[in-house]
Amino acid sequence: MYKILTTVITLALLAGCTSKEEKALMQAYEKKKSYHQQLQKTEKIQLYNGLITKAVLTATYLNEQNIDKNNKSDEVFVVGVYIEESEEESFDQEEYSLTLNGNAPKSIKELEADDPLLKHISFVSEWNYFYLVTFSHVSSKSFKLIFKSELYGKGELRFAKVAKYVLTKKAF
Repeated sequence: MYKILTTVITLALLAGCTSKEEKALMQAYEKKKSYHQQLQKTEKIQLYNGLITKAVLTATYLNEQNIDKNNKSDEVFVVGVYIEESEEESFDQEEYSLTLNGNAPKSIKELEADDPLLKHISFVSEWNYFYLVTFSHVSSKSFKLIFKSELYGKGELRFAKVAKYVLTKKAF
């Protein structure tokens, strides 16, 4: 009898504690749901000179998944750039370039530090410059954003219009 009573009390305590923690966790997640969704669509590369990081580029893919197969909307990114030896990073300069599957951007707009687009973007810091970069529509489900620097080489960021695990080969 003692063992049964102890087991029931233990189970009741565990069930009560986990439901409270789960509710708190779900409330915290709902508050920052947009941030976490954007984080899933964010990639980062670092370019090095020896063992020292000289350039960092973060990009967040802003387009939402769309079930309409005829959707031809542009591909839009928020791109954060930090280059150590430069006062101002700009893709208008010849030493830096950004392409999507080899195609140049349609438009590049520098964002102010208090821009609402940066509110839910990860890796926001005061020493980065941020841009809203728009490319022409890409029909494939996955694509590469390529950042080139004359001084430090190039880096590739891989993005997908669907969840990335859908595009990977099966394990078995």
